[in-house]
Amino acid sequence: MNLEETSGVGRSGEVQARIAPGAVRGRWEGGLAVFRGVPFARPPVGEDRFAAPRPVPAWDGAREAFAFGPPPPQDVGIPGRSGVLEASAGDGWLTVNVWSPEPDPAARRPVMVWIYGGAYKLGFSGSPGYDAHQIAADGDVVVVSFNYRVGIEGFAHIAGAPANRGLLDQVAALEWVRDNIAAFGGDPERVTVFGESAGAGSIAALLAMPRAAGLFRRAILQSPAGIFFSDALAADIAAAIAAAAGQRATVEDLSLVDPYQLVDAGAVVTTKMREHADRWGPVAHTISPFAPVVDGDVLPVAPWEALAAGSARDVELIIGHNRDECRLFTVLAGQHGHVGQDDAAVALRAFGPGPDGERAYRAAFPDASAGQLHELVQTDWLFRMPTLHLADAQNAGGGRAHLYELTWPAPGGDGVLGACHGLDGPLVFGTFAAHLGPLLLGPEPPAEARTLAARIRGAWTDFASTGDPGWPAYDPERRLTQVFDAPPTVTPYPEEKSRALWRDHVFSALPLLVP
Repeated sequence: MNLEETSGVGRSGEVQARIAPGAVRGRWEGGLAVFRGVPFARPPVGEDRFAAPRPVPAWDGAREAFAFGPPPPQDVGIPGRSGVLEASAGDGWLTVNVWSPEPDPAARRPVMVWIYGGAYKLGFSGSPGYDAHQIAADGDVVVVSFNYRVGIEGFAHIAGAPANRGLLDQVAALEWVRDNIAAFGGDPERVTVFGESAGAGSIAALLAMPRAAGLFRRAILQSPAGIFFSDALAADIAAAIAAAAGQRATVEDLSLVDPYQLVDAGAVVTTKMREHADRWGPVAHTISPFAPVVDGDVLPVAPWEALAAGSARDVELIIGHNRDECRLFTVLAGQHGHVGQDDAAVALRAFGPGPDGERAYRAAFPDASAGQLHELVQTDWLFRMPTLHLADAQNAGGGRAHLYELTWPAPGGDGVLGACHGLDGPLVFGTFAAHLGPLLLGPEPPAEARTLAARIRGAWTDFASTGDPGWPAYDPERRLTQVFDAPPTVTPYPEEKSRALWRDHVFSALPLLVP
């Protein structure tokens, strides 16, 4: 056997597993074997800086796996969205964590692999909001999470470096799962990836990447961010960030700059993005200068094109969004209730579909206030319509997708948050008292929250186990959608006005605009 309970009595004390590089020692916690901070690649510093992830060397003896590995360098400039809490320091950013009900190679349980979000510029698998204990225990599944490079280290388009290094980290972590998860009681043939926001956008990219083919059987995309950069746009943004650090956007120059100083340069550009609106288009009105790059190599084409061509026809999907995604950002920015008609007009022109976007939205929603239009067009552009079009593309490519919308309104934030971005996180993980939980659910979540959380979590783990989440697959004629509310229902896609506005829009890599 490649594991043992070193306590000798019951499920307490330490537990050991042997993986390809060597043995690791975790602990029994609440009936689960938990391993934290296991390296899946070498620290991406020194000669490995800005390189694709490289295999971790083997080690002798049993390596402690008690603490989360350190987070990658990152900008924490999204109010309320920092994933870094009480994190250790160091450069061993590329680590995995495992929660297992029974770390026995004969167990062969379904595996769920979490990919965190954070606008591609922040995130940390060790955030208390991502404690996977309840998912693993309730669903009888093995859960894995991991760190990947974000911001400049992971996504800036740098001459001499591979594009999308953060995505390459994700592929390396999934290869680690394929090669090692059996030692923790998981079935490498039944791997489901799940993620939220930029994590779900990453999964959309993985579905289009030849390097990721065969590494997972199912995928759950929670509010996938619909931003993907063209090669030219990514290079222009990277040049601006490098210039803020007094450098060129090359490996030769940026390797000389401390990673945390580069984070500061990225933050400077973030505060001045609107100055680049004539070149960067709608991206200049967002909160992050980072996204996956359609570079023609790591990511050959945008996900909508890839899925429609059948790249993921063998991968079963759950995909969905929240009704009021961008409410969170307006509330945290102090804009809610203070958006005027001029602000709405800027948003409608920047994000609306086609040159008549503003007119079309005002005609479709004649009774909407300036604040509602401002929020609605951003929610549609960034989350809801990219999600719907991904479901359509998966269907066109011969694959299967199950569509959902979360409409249950968050009780926190004085009741103004609605079904906002990030609400699905504490519901899926059951981490009501951590990360965004208190903000969204209040100090004492209502019984409705616990009931809905159990239902969503059960659907996710059932899907990981059997491929059936409990509602029919999506098709473009009936458009059946699971609506998560109290009570849940299955209906035709609820956001029909928005769907009609975006019906003929083609989502693709965002271009560089040349005035």
